[in-house]
Amino acid sequence: MNGQVRKIIPVLLAGGAGSRLWPVSRDQLPKQFQPLVGDLSTYQQTLQRVSDESLYDEPLVITNEDFRFFARRQAEEIDVKATVVLEPARRDSAAAMAAAAVLAERRQPGSLVLALAADHVVLENEKFSDAVRLGSQAAEEGNIVVFGLTPTEPRTSYGYINPGHPIDGNEDLCVVEAFVEKPDEETAVQYVEKGYLWNSGNFLFRADVMIAELKAYAPEILEAVTRSVDEHESDLGFVRLHKESFEESPKNSIDYAVIENTKRMAVVRGHFRWSDIGSWDAIWEIADKEESGNAVEGQGIFVDSEGCLIHSHNILTTVVGAKDLVVVATKDAVLVTPKDRVQSVKGLVESLKSSDHARKTEIHRRAYRPWGHIEQTDSGTRYRVSHLKVEPGHRISLQQHYHRSEHWIIVRGTATVMIDGESRLLTENESIYIPLGKPHRLANDGQIPLELIEIQTGSYFGEDDIIRLQDDYKRS
Repeated sequence: MNGQVRKIIPVLLAGGAGSRLWPVSRDQLPKQFQPLVGDLSTYQQTLQRVSDESLYDEPLVITNEDFRFFARRQAEEIDVKATVVLEPARRDSAAAMAAAAVLAERRQPGSLVLALAADHVVLENEKFSDAVRLGSQAAEEGNIVVFGLTPTEPRTSYGYINPGHPIDGNEDLCVVEAFVEKPDEETAVQYVEKGYLWNSGNFLFRADVMIAELKAYAPEILEAVTRSVDEHESDLGFVRLHKESFEESPKNSIDYAVIENTKRMAVVRGHFRWSDIGSWDAIWEIADKEESGNAVEGQGIFVDSEGCLIHSHNILTTVVGAKDLVVVATKDAVLVTPKDRVQSVKGLVESLKSSDHARKTEIHRRAYRPWGHIEQTDSGTRYRVSHLKVEPGHRISLQQHYHRSEHWIIVRGTATVMIDGESRLLTENESIYIPLGKPHRLANDGQIPLELIEIQTGSYFGEDDIIRLQDDYKRS
């Protein structure tokens, strides 16, 4: 390819969940926002992958309401500026891709768009960008480019691509002869022997081309999403798509809606290490391993073991005399399973959802808020103890409770506390009591994070006993 590649608009699809990676991935904080491999979340790793300003424009992040502040904060933590777009309902990847294409086309007509799953891992960013550069000319010429990887084994959990003749004589850039869905083991062996590629599910395309293909093959999706973009609102810096219009879009994946129908497909053979980390054995495969094949993410020690994975960032976890075992520990749940049974975790989560432990499939002990986080440390019949962290310049809502009173003890920083209209400044080792029913608010007007211990006493501690009177973050 000759000449300079014009800037590409990255789009991160960051609204999904991942029950196979429980207990780390949960409904209110799914896998893309978790440090599964390394210290950064896969969402942050993906943002860093497209941070080269000579190649990439400011990214668009498409996520849902529940993750909006978390998506923004994690981008800010790695000094990346991103436009966060909020899907008002789950409509699968076709609607998200349509929104991305329409927004990108309005930012720059005919712009190149790189659509990426925010929960995938790529271990060689420069080789990934080389693949993007190679595919950009084919995308400029009107192709939808997908990235394929040479299989290392006949996997039944991936889709496959049959590459056709090379484009411009380059064996790493070909037309696509066919996409095939996840095969059985015998068929997967045949695909590998025939030179098929794994389908990574990430795409590079011109915005106007994707819009044209959606118009041809999924007009109802395009029409509904275009209306939702037309009627979007700017809310605290987020792009909030219009709810009623977006909900009129049929649910469908981009693969079924467009990719399986279009005649404008090309594939780049990637030479980077990649995984969709759909289950714990995939984490083990891409993790750094000891000589005995053990891998540790976080705090873990092995004795007389081989081929095992420990994932534990919160507590020291030890494994003795085991083989091919996965051990995942969080502050409130532990998973132990043979590597060849990790696909059963999804069924386990479904069972937990209908049990007394359903809450542990939804949230962690640490719950993130727009102002910081709150982590429960102890509880009983009529009390609950939590650790709160409020970031500088933030404050909780003006609120009141009808079923509990609160006692706050400042352990770090300076707090501005307002109770029933009266304000007071508290510093470390000072405390204050908030009587039941009194309107109150906590603010951090300082330059360092504010940390406190909250002791609640009463008969009920549910979220629906938080009556918000005023809120900077427009939560109901």
